[in-house]
Amino acid sequence: MGKLFSKTCLALRQAILSGNLSPGESLIEQTLANRFKVSRTPIREAIRQLQQEGLIESDQRGGLRVKIITIADAIHLYDCRIGLEQVAAAGACENATPQQIEDLQDCLAQANLAEPAEAIAEQLEQLEHADELENRLQIDQSFHRLLADSSGNPWLAELLEQIFSKMTLLRLTTTYRNPDVLEIWAEHERIVTAIMQRDPQVAAKAVREHLVASKMRVIQELQGLESDASLHKITLI
Repeated sequence: MGKLFSKTCLALRQAILSGNLSPGESLIEQTLANRFKVSRTPIREAIRQLQQEGLIESDQRGGLRVKIITIADAIHLYDCRIGLEQVAAAGACENATPQQIEDLQDCLAQANLAEPAEAIAEQLEQLEHADELENRLQIDQSFHRLLADSSGNPWLAELLEQIFSKMTLLRLTTTYRNPDVLEIWAEHERIVTAIMQRDPQVAAKAVREHLVASKMRVIQELQGLESDASLHKITLI
């Protein structure tokens, strides 16, 4: 049962974090059991685990759904990241290996080569595949994970990984609405430059400025989503 639970939990977590199960989508044990071809018991255990991780929550009717990240959640998550990633950037200036710096530079190169946000937005309007958007999300996530690992502090990296998982739901929601949220190449470049120069104060400042700017972009999109939802309710009435 332990191995089956682990596989089921991993599959359910990936379905949520990939967006295959959308924020707010209802989760029914039997439906999930049919989807993942297992009994309801490992599904029930997996749901309990992902509730503890903050990826699943109860809805107003007492059922279960994929976690919806609110504006307050976004602010709290970004505030945690701002504090922790400044420490990570400063640590990276002291502890990053040549290979880790090269990996950060590779992330920069990938972001620079990725399709512009304007082109992605046009594709989404035409209802085409969003593979490029998912690629940009992956590049951004890889960059920040590399930054955490480069700090040389495994506990810090573990704390940030918990936050990154919750942030994935938030980023999926906002970037599909507006790909410009991921216009971050120049901000990342300043961080990497400071790490290469082994300047912890400049690196911490660059991370703070990047995350504060990202926080404002994301909050603006969440406010737009809330406004759209309110207008939809008025129209239905």
